[in-house]
Amino acid sequence: MFTEWRYVVRPDGSFWRTPNYDGYLDGVPDEELAGLGEVVSRHGEEDSPCSRCGRILLLHWVMPQAGVLMELCGDCDSGRQAASDMIGWIRDPARRPQDLPLLFEVWQAETMEAMGFHFVPFAEDPPEQD
Repeated sequence: MFTEWRYVVRPDGSFWRTPNYDGYLDGVPDEELAGLGEVVSRHGEEDSPCSRCGRILLLHWVMPQAGVLMELCGDCDSGRQAASDMIGWIRDPARRPQDLPLLFEVWQAETMEAMGFHFVPFAEDPPEQD
């Protein structure tokens, strides 16, 4: 089974993503996915404090590994390249046409590695299993 993500960006810049297993959602328009997004948790909307400095986070997201929270703080993370790009995307609506999936995935990998994890992307052609 091949998994990729479908991203839906709301007019206010908040977004959510959902797995698109084997292209199952390819035919679903963004407007319909946006409607589905109203019933899922809206990540990053609560005023969560940064665990490092206590200021309000720009984004918090549950890492693919259960129970680990990724945080994006405008003050603490501005020195990291991918985090800085995500901060710019969130703060500047003019940058929002940029490729959110790529920005998010690079930020996710950078954040996971900073926390001691090694990010392994899905292979284009997964190996055959016996």
